[in-house]
Amino acid sequence: MRFLSVQRHWQVGTLLASAGALYALPAAAGIPVVTRRITSGQPAGDATAIRLTFDDGPHPDGTAAVLDLLGEFGASATFFVVAEQVIRYPDLCRCMVAAGHEVALHGWDHRCLLRVGPAATVRQIARGAEVVADVTGQRPTRYRPPYGVFSLPAMVACRRVGLTPTWWTAWGRDWSRHATARSVLALVGRGVAARSPATVLLHDSDCYGTPGSWRTTVAATRLLLREWADAGRAVTALRDAGPPRLEPAAAGRLANGLPIR
Repeated sequence: MRFLSVQRHWQVGTLLASAGALYALPAAAGIPVVTRRITSGQPAGDATAIRLTFDDGPHPDGTAAVLDLLGEFGASATFFVVAEQVIRYPDLCRCMVAAGHEVALHGWDHRCLLRVGPAATVRQIARGAEVVADVTGQRPTRYRPPYGVFSLPAMVACRRVGLTPTWWTAWGRDWSRHATARSVLALVGRGVAARSPATVLLHDSDCYGTPGSWRTTVAATRLLLREWADAGRAVTALRDAGPPRLEPAAAGRLANGLPIR
């Protein structure tokens, strides 16, 4: 009887694990049916160009400093904003648009989608897109989920709302408490060298990372923009890069059992 009880629990556990795996399917990398529907943001254009993106904003200090830097270097970027932050700081989103940058959606809040139910996922992505449209006057056309982890309901929501699921090819882990401007520069540099054209991920807000990490991001962004300018590399928003290639990206997977940011 004990054996049958253990066997029954194992069978139930297997079914639950299988259901969870199906729900989280796009979070696993290397599945062609899924990854071919998600773009890293790479266009078919200039292989030397940098597609610069920022997540987690807007932030009253970090976003403002990044906007100043981009203006100083004549660069443009895509800001993947969080709806709850857009509601708090709508004027910053309007400043992004006024300065010629692209505003995309990062979610309603910053919860991993694997912790959000299917109906809530679809509802929140749609609501988030509406908030961005209402504040900026422009509907977002791209979506990058918190931690880069997609779920099947998120893919459905993107299709309904008209959002292109987007990953990245290089990042600096600038949200970490161990990050420095030089460490971010080195990490991004390796990512850019490994794959071209590059879509770079940084964070203009510390709302979901280490307090004060936006200062590291700003310092690193200055170094990166200077390096790219010296190399003659254009720095653009994803919107300015042309049609994206729908292909597997080098991110958005689970690292050491935990979702990467």
